[in-house]
Amino acid sequence: MKTVKTLMGGLLFCGLALVSHGQQVCSAAFLDNKMVVDEYTPKGKCSLPLTARGELTVATAELSSNESKAVDSVPFKIAIRDENTRTLTMYSGDDFRKIEIQKVLAKCKKGDSIVLLTLEKQYALPHNEILIK
Repeated sequence: MKTVKTLMGGLLFCGLALVSHGQQVCSAAFLDNKMVVDEYTPKGKCSLPLTARGELTVATAELSSNESKAVDSVPFKIAIRDENTRTLTMYSGDDFRKIEIQKVLAKCKKGDSIVLLTLEKQYALPHNEILIK
C-alpha cells in the first residue's frame, strides 16, 4: 500500500510540475542507477553518507510501483552548499552527465549539501539538493 501511495504521489508531483511549468520532463538524481530521493513526492528527501561510493547521474525517471529507473541522462552542473554559511560554490565549470560521487564528496564535509543544476529548462529536478550525513 505504501508503494502505491508513493507511486501515486510521484505521478501527481510530476503531473503538477508539467502543468505548472509547461513542457518539463521529470528527472531525478541517481547513484549507480538507484534514485537518491527516498520518495518522489513533495516530501521526498535526498541524503548520502560522506562515505558513499558510485556514479552520480541525473536522468529522466520512469516510476512504477516496483521500481524507479533512469531512462535518459540529463546534463547537469554541481555546486556545494556550505552548512555553516549557506554559501553555494561551483564544484567545477564543467557540464556532467556522470561523475564518481567520491570526487564530489572529497570537497564536502558532513552537513554540506550537493546541489544539482540542470542546464535545460525542459527538465524538472525537484529533488536537487543532497544532504551529506
